[in-house]
This record gives sequence, structure tokens and C-alpha cells, in this order.
Amino acid sequence: MKFKAYTLQNFRNIPQINKLSEEEQFAIEVVGTVLPFMVNNYIIDELINWDNLPEDPAFILSFPQKDMLKVKHYEQMAELIKKQADIREIKKTANKIRMSLNPNPDGQMEHNVPTLGNKKLKGIQHKYNETALFFPSKGQTCHAYCTFCFRWPQFIGISKFKFAEQEADNLIKYLRLHPEVTDVLITGGDPLVMKAKYLRDIIQKILAANLNHIKNIRIGTKALSHWPYRFTSDEDAEELLDVFAMVNKSGKRLALMVHLSHPRELATKEVKKAIRYIQQTGTILRSQSPVMKHINDTPKAWNKMWRKQVQLGIIPYYMFVARDTGAQEYFGVPLVKSWHIFKEAYKNVSGLARTVRGPSMSADPGKVEVSGISEIEGKKFIALQFIQARNPDWIKKPFFAEYDETALWLDDLKPAFSDKFFFEDEFEKMVSQS
Repeated sequence: MKFKAYTLQNFRNIPQINKLSEEEQFAIEVVGTVLPFMVNNYIIDELINWDNLPEDPAFILSFPQKDMLKVKHYEQMAELIKKQADIREIKKTANKIRMSLNPNPDGQMEHNVPTLGNKKLKGIQHKYNETALFFPSKGQTCHAYCTFCFRWPQFIGISKFKFAEQEADNLIKYLRLHPEVTDVLITGGDPLVMKAKYLRDIIQKILAANLNHIKNIRIGTKALSHWPYRFTSDEDAEELLDVFAMVNKSGKRLALMVHLSHPRELATKEVKKAIRYIQQTGTILRSQSPVMKHINDTPKAWNKMWRKQVQLGIIPYYMFVARDTGAQEYFGVPLVKSWHIFKEAYKNVSGLARTVRGPSMSADPGKVEVSGISEIEGKKFIALQFIQARNPDWIKKPFFAEYDETALWLDDLKPAFSDKFFFEDEFEKMVSQS
């Protein structure tokens, strides 16, 4: 299949779009003017059930929804579009709305971007000791944009919000100075939108640098579910698979961190074929996704995903919580409900699927897992722990929050038994020095 993208400019050319009312099509235009929108022909033809609109999960995953914007913001943008306002006014208003949506949350810009000498490396993030993230400039788009994506600022054209590095040279220099790093995560956007030759160049530089402390190379991608032809029939698919094999033959391990949000993404013949081709290179596949209202906020969806992933040889890795950015109010599932979804799905899978962790918040101090609901002297509390942290000593140290069925994020929780969570003073000192 030949790749065809549909954006705000041409989405009305999608053959099935007339199944939506004019009002629903207009809502796509309004919200898509603020938040990034792009879908492709594979998603349209293979994943979306057009007879199940507007509730279809794959449709909601791909097409902007009216309620993703607050009413006042929606009405503001709708009025400008209806009166055919000047493009500069529309862009100015869109940017103002975007600023209210907490772009690049949780200290990504302020606390995660390292320096080399006096230079900030805006294409690298280093939050946890063992893992460095690399954002190659040619891999900062996707085959389609997920409506819930927490990296939406990468795609809106405001350069100060974008993580990107033109070459791998600074990454190599940085890694030489940081022997604590064992894993390099190549991320985006989606690195697999790049031509295989560009990915090969980056990886060859990492391998040629003889960095013995680097044991694993990871690639974060949605290509498996959004464009499986990337691994099967794209013009450089074979070369891409050769790059994967090259890493594994080098003595380092390649892992694809595949974003799988709904069981339907694993149901097509092409995705199953792609999985087989990837596995033949010796590459490990691990799955992750946030739990999201309107898309996968049921135990049945997660249980089915984890079972199918194990059957196909994919290791369930993370259930995340929708980050505090973008359309969080639309997609966010309260932490207590997220834990119940996780527990009900988890208790009915075999041990092979119990590699999965979560529900986990990638908050500024670290990845905080909701471990359970505890009852002490007749009162409920939310039990939490770090599974990654800015200070590794915080990891696996239980702490508690007041029970709150509405809390969506760490910042919404109140500490139990004290005025502050145990890590807060140290964390505040860390960030004041960064």
C-alpha cells in the first residue's frame, strides 16, 4: 500500500468522511487548528469502524474531537474560522490556547535537557541515570498524530517547544562523559518516519564510538500500529530490518518500544506480518500506552491487548496515565479508576503478561506507580511508589496519598500522614539547581 496522509487541508477528501455530519466535520477543523491532526489511509481503511461513529475508539484516537478543547476555546476558534479571519489572527489565537494547555509538562524543557560545555542539547533528554533520550531532527513527525499525544508541541511549528538534534555527534560526546548511561532511546515524533539510511547513520555512529557502557538501543515508535508497511513493503523496509539486525549482531540489544493503544491495532494481517519480520532480526518488542477515556478505559480492552501481545511475542511493558498536557481533561482517567482497570485486567492474565507495570505517571520527580488502594483503621489511602526517579534512592519506597476519586495526576494528590511527600524537599532543591 502506498502511504497517503490526510491533514486539516484535505481531510474532507477522505471517502468515508461523509458519514460525519457537517457539524462534526467542522469540529475537526476547529480542534485541528489548535492541536496537530494527521491520519493516513491504513488507519482509515483498516482500523476505523466507520459504522460505529462517533464512538469508535480508532476514530477517536485519530480524529480531533470537539470536547478536546474547553468550551470557551472552541467557541473562540470556531468564530474566527466561520468569519474567515486573517490567518495571522487565527494562528495568534491558536498559540494563545496552546499556551494554556501546558506544553512540554513535567520539567522536560527546564530539568531534562542536559548541557555539553555551555551548550544546551535540545535534542537530548537525560532524566534518569541509565537512559538518555535522543531526538533526531529527521524523525520528529509521525505516520499519524494520536489525539492524546503528550508530545503534541513537537508538531505545531513553534521551534522553542521542539526537541531535535541535527546530528548524532553531540550525543556521542555526551555519552562519553556519562558512563552511567546504559540505554539510548531514539524517540520523537517517530524515528521510523526517517529513511533507513538516516537511522543507520545514527546507529552506526553509536556503535563505532565503542561506548562499552551502552548495552541497549531502544526506538520508540507507533509505526507498527499506524503503518506496519514500514517493516514489510516500504521501499527501504528491507534496509530498515537490516539496521535492526546490525544492532543485535553488534552485541548490543535493540528493543522497539511500540505504542499500542487498542486491541484492534493488533488485528490486521499486515501488523502480524510486520511483527514476524521484526522478530526475525532478533529485536525485542515491548508495548506501552496510556489508559485513556473514550479509547481503552476498560479492563476488557487491556486484558485483550496483553493477551494478544503475549501471543504475538510482544512483552507488555507499561500502562501509563494520560499526561497533564493537551486534552488531558478529555482523555484523563482518574488514578483510582486507572488502578481498578489495571487490577481487573492484570488478575486475569498469565504470568507472561505480568511483566507490565502501572498505572504509571511520568511526573517531574519520576515515574510514579499507583500501587493500590489501602485501608488503614477504616480509612482509604492511595498507595504509591517510584519505579523510576531523579534520585534512584526513592525507587520502590512506598508512600501514601489521601484517597481522591477525582485526582488525575500527582499534583492533584494530597500527602497522607504529613504535609509533604517524602521526596518533595529534595526534589525542590534539585530543580532549583538545574
